[in-house]
Amino acid sequence: MKEGHVRFLSGDCKMEGLYHPGHPTTAAVITHPHPLYGGDMYNPVVEAIATAYQKIGFATLRFNFRGTGKSTGTHDQGLGEKTDVVAAVAFLKADGFREIHLSGYSFGAWVNAMAVQAGLSVQGFTMVAPPVAFINFKDGLRLPMLSAVVAGSRDEFAPPDLIHPCLGQWNPDARLDIIDGADHFFFGFLDEVVRRLVQHTRPIP
Repeated sequence: MKEGHVRFLSGDCKMEGLYHPGHPTTAAVITHPHPLYGGDMYNPVVEAIATAYQKIGFATLRFNFRGTGKSTGTHDQGLGEKTDVVAAVAFLKADGFREIHLSGYSFGAWVNAMAVQAGLSVQGFTMVAPPVAFINFKDGLRLPMLSAVVAGSRDEFAPPDLIHPCLGQWNPDARLDIIDGADHFFFGFLDEVVRRLVQHTRPIP
């Protein structure tokens, strides 16, 4: 079954998203890279993340942050975007989903982390290429539901040698899974992104 277009509200902003049905109570919210650098919900890595969660039966919702694509509003340097993540989770909960996971790529991974730090409750969390060399992740950041971080060995924005010490703070039990030869954009490695995320995400009972 194909993804269908959906709309939901985030404050005064009307968000556009792509929803793929799956398990009736378990879903993943997937966020995209920095919109000021061309990131949106159609990004190939975002599509790979959605594919991974769909492969193990999750319903998925990927959406455009405010001011991106057909989502109204303006870019807000992560503050409003954090609200957009909370709104996406609320949208799914209102539709009956009880177990919701987060996954984000690059800027989207950072926004998700900030939403969780601010108190958003989710049941699972993965990150792909969190840009620790480009965006400041807060000191004291705790991500207890984080299970895995996928990164490329040649990524200058999310270098594994900078991510690894962060995991001790975020969640010492989380796995850093490095894709050898991949850079920040994972050209030629998208299938591997799918495989690694499937491997690190708890299957639906």
